[in-house]
Amino acid sequence: MRGLRCAVMTVLLAVCGLASAPALAESLNGSSQHLMMKLVAESDHPKAGAPLTIALATTPETGWHGYWRNPGDAGFPATFDWTLPTGAKAGEPEWPVPTTLLIAGLMNYVYEAPYAPLVTIQVPAGLAAGSKFPIRLKTSYLVCSATICVPEEKALSLDLTIGDGAPSQAAAFAGWRQAIPKPLDAGATYAASNGTMRIAVPFPAGAKIDKAYFFPVTTGAIENGAAQTVTRDGDRLTISTKVAANAKAGGPIEGVLRIGDGQGLGVKATPGAVAEAAGGDATSANGESLWLTALIAFAGAVLGGLILNIMPCVFPILSLKALSLARGGASEKDARGEALAYTAGVVLVCLGLGGAILALRAGGSAVGWAFQLQHPGAIVALLLLSTAIAFNLAGLFEVPTPRFAGESGASGAFATGALAAFIATPCTGPFMGAALGAALVLPWPAALAVFGGLGIGLSLPFLAIGFIPSWRRWLPKPGAWMETFRHILSVPMFLTAIALGWVLGRQTGVDTLTLALVAVLAVGAVLWIGGSRQRKGKSFGVVAQILLLVVFVGSAVLISRAPPAAAKTATAGDEAFTEVKLASLRAEKRPVFVYFTADWCLTCKVNEKAAIDTTGVRDAFAEHNVAALIGDWTDGDPVMGHFIQAHNRAGVPLYLYYAPGAAEPTVLPQVLTPGLLEGLGA
Repeated sequence: MRGLRCAVMTVLLAVCGLASAPALAESLNGSSQHLMMKLVAESDHPKAGAPLTIALATTPETGWHGYWRNPGDAGFPATFDWTLPTGAKAGEPEWPVPTTLLIAGLMNYVYEAPYAPLVTIQVPAGLAAGSKFPIRLKTSYLVCSATICVPEEKALSLDLTIGDGAPSQAAAFAGWRQAIPKPLDAGATYAASNGTMRIAVPFPAGAKIDKAYFFPVTTGAIENGAAQTVTRDGDRLTISTKVAANAKAGGPIEGVLRIGDGQGLGVKATPGAVAEAAGGDATSANGESLWLTALIAFAGAVLGGLILNIMPCVFPILSLKALSLARGGASEKDARGEALAYTAGVVLVCLGLGGAILALRAGGSAVGWAFQLQHPGAIVALLLLSTAIAFNLAGLFEVPTPRFAGESGASGAFATGALAAFIATPCTGPFMGAALGAALVLPWPAALAVFGGLGIGLSLPFLAIGFIPSWRRWLPKPGAWMETFRHILSVPMFLTAIALGWVLGRQTGVDTLTLALVAVLAVGAVLWIGGSRQRKGKSFGVVAQILLLVVFVGSAVLISRAPPAAAKTATAGDEAFTEVKLASLRAEKRPVFVYFTADWCLTCKVNEKAAIDTTGVRDAFAEHNVAALIGDWTDGDPVMGHFIQAHNRAGVPLYLYYAPGAAEPTVLPQVLTPGLLEGLGA
């Protein structure tokens, strides 16, 4: 009877629309304003051979609503008829999370506010730059108010020109993608008995969830209008509702789990055992799990920060700061004061970077750890800073103020800590990836605590030296050897500067790198002049400091405006990652290894040289027919950023292995070994 009721309601809705001849005529000639639509391209100049995302930006008239891909108990879904250039192909629409509308016991899945389904169009390769790329769409849909439903048609068009693929609507698409359900990494299960459907969804115990609701994509599995009960038990979330009448047994159930306003997860559940949810206060259990997750992430961040101290850009600064205590013969009070000041500098910078990441992600940007290194201006600032530190360690000059490495005092310790934290941002080591990834799903106070834990870990060695006298006694006695050691420490800083120059060249090309080298020479000249004055017993010079500031700021501004370099080629034998290519390889039932990297990621480059690009691994990949895809995130591609974010990572490296037929990938460790990779596909 309920099925007949739904069918009758749908027919009556359509009849009501037909009864309104003016409204129907208005909709058929394309002038209806019940749903205002326009096609928006992410890039006005799509790149040949690359995917292009198109948004169907839709705004319902006040009091009216459009329908989701599964309209619910009444209505019908929209249809799309694309007319594209030869060789181009449009994928299935990705729909944002809908809302519920219950009328007379019938559940409808609708949009009452502006929304934008996204469609990926594969642009064919070989199209010449400057050639036209017209897109035409004819769509039919149902739009309803509280009293009437009207079927409408629209013909939409968009004329683009083949170009470099640079985003032209990045901010708008970042917001629209936020509303698209993210694929759930782990598989869900369901069980039906005694008329009750229970769907168990893996969901982190510490992750926030609000207004949870399961929207079924698979029709005829659950009773749309029935109440849903959502319970949490550790890392599992269970939805209980009523089984649909005449539901077919077996087969997967797909749907969208709403986890907040406009936020959802794509869920695919297969038949399986679903344990009874534990009793007790769900809110209390969730709070305890939240704190447990936050504590684990905090511990991982502390350990990851501690490991950062051995990186070549941080170790020289830490070493000099530690030796300054031995050379200065600081009292217990002064040693502790410097340790606390150093820690404060490190932690404040980490909190500042973490707060910036959380704020940008809340605004829809897909940024992660070291996001500033996706901008050439930030890289050139780091390049010049590393060069200045290296020249200082080499003895070309003494830093006047603020007092950095090698100088004593609380202000110098604070500045040194801030410098160490800022210059360590290109690095991601063991434990950091999972910890910072967890921070992204925690409430903002807990997330900031994780970033603070990273700073605490980075400052722990100097903090221990300052507070444990016996550790300071282990430090070598002051002597002439310290000057030699200081010169030796300039080598890793020069290497850091060279690495940053390489990254800058990869991002912006040879011309911009040449400009940066000119800036480096200018910095060296100013420092040499200032150092000569110091050796004569004079001050470094206000004019020299002003010139340094002008070179730093001017170079950063000029280089930030430089055009991007031409597209980089993939590593030998590996194809560039796209979601379309990944889907194609998985459809062929091939094992796929995907690695996301960036030129500024030291851990990424070490893994590539030590594990990924070894003869044994490449031979094993060829033997087992493993396809390798490389995702280069050097330039902060937002599409790739959202893919990384969907796998609960704050940045690179990220290593995924897709076994043939597996629903979800295996997330590999951040430190790879050849043996681990050689076993893939076996």
